[in-house]
Amino acid sequence: MTRKKQIIVPIVVLLLGILTFVGLASMKKPPEEKPAVDNTPIVAVEPVNVDAMHLTVGSYGIVKPKYETELIAQVNGQIVELNDAFVRGGFVSQGQLLARIDPNDYEAALIDAEANLASALASLETERAQGKVAEREWKRIHDASPTELSLRKPQLAQELARVKAAEASVLRAKRNLERTEIRAPYDAMIESREIGLGSYVGVGRNVGKLLATDIAEVRLPVADNQLEFLENHGEQSNVVLNGVFAGKEMRWNAKIVRSEGVVDNKSRMSYLVAQIEDPYALSDKNKEPLRFGSYVNAEIFGVTLAQATTVPRYLVENSRVAILDEESKLRYVDVDIVRQDGANVIISGGLHQGDRIIVSALDYPIDGMALALESDTNLEQQENEDVTNTQVASVSE
Repeated sequence: MTRKKQIIVPIVVLLLGILTFVGLASMKKPPEEKPAVDNTPIVAVEPVNVDAMHLTVGSYGIVKPKYETELIAQVNGQIVELNDAFVRGGFVSQGQLLARIDPNDYEAALIDAEANLASALASLETERAQGKVAEREWKRIHDASPTELSLRKPQLAQELARVKAAEASVLRAKRNLERTEIRAPYDAMIESREIGLGSYVGVGRNVGKLLATDIAEVRLPVADNQLEFLENHGEQSNVVLNGVFAGKEMRWNAKIVRSEGVVDNKSRMSYLVAQIEDPYALSDKNKEPLRFGSYVNAEIFGVTLAQATTVPRYLVENSRVAILDEESKLRYVDVDIVRQDGANVIISGGLHQGDRIIVSALDYPIDGMALALESDTNLEQQENEDVTNTQVASVSE
């Protein structure tokens, strides 16, 4: 009996161990299968839009009047009249009286000159009559030809000279009398006035300064390498001026009327001159005035490119741009760079409508390497999540 127990007990223990091992083995979960890792570089792209492009050249300048005039007194005298509009910032019309110098002395001088002219004319008529009498007497008394002196021709010439001198004196007196009235030579704004009512002015005294209001000008510096983008080197080009008036951003239309034709010695810039008609909007109250002395930025309209696009400058290397082709591979294409425009470059050839330009950085880019789009990767992850969620829902049911 004891011997049977010695045989049965080990067998039972062995069977229990086997059963325990089988039970534990059946409870063990199989290792999860990890998905294959895709090491394809992920990139972001932007589509290329190729279209006609109007180039512009930027510049800047100060608004100034086309004409500015310093009024100078041409006669002496006391200021006896001032126009109310003759003040700093006032607007005056062409021919409008600004100030009057005391005309009494010049009126008297004109009367005196006219009297001298009348006396000279009377003497001239008297001398002509005496000359005719002398000619008749000479013919009656002498048979020979008369001399110039006998006909009183030297005396007649002297009287003619006196008349011309008297006429010149009258003209001078009239001109001096007219100069007592200081008038505006054109439609203008008063920049300064240097006289007051009752003050005495002498010949050459500065009376004031006028700024013409019909046309304003802006000198626009342009680099030499930018002139190639302007038709006819900018002459007759349209310009848009941008500035601030009363705290608001404003725009005014202008036109290039001429080039100064020289390169500045210091800045090495060429200067184009733009003109603006009626800058103070005196004839059109709906326009905003463009004040003299204002600082403005200018956009000069240049040539038009039939097919061009703009690309960030950092995406161009050695005149090449990386694109993603139809097979999702990296390709480098040679491009024609027209100009650099700030942080961008303008390209006129090499890229086509719909090309996908790579805008994300790559560590080791190689022409022809396979790439993946960031949008496609996100879509694949979303599909995997949807499948997983569906499986979990099925197990729960």
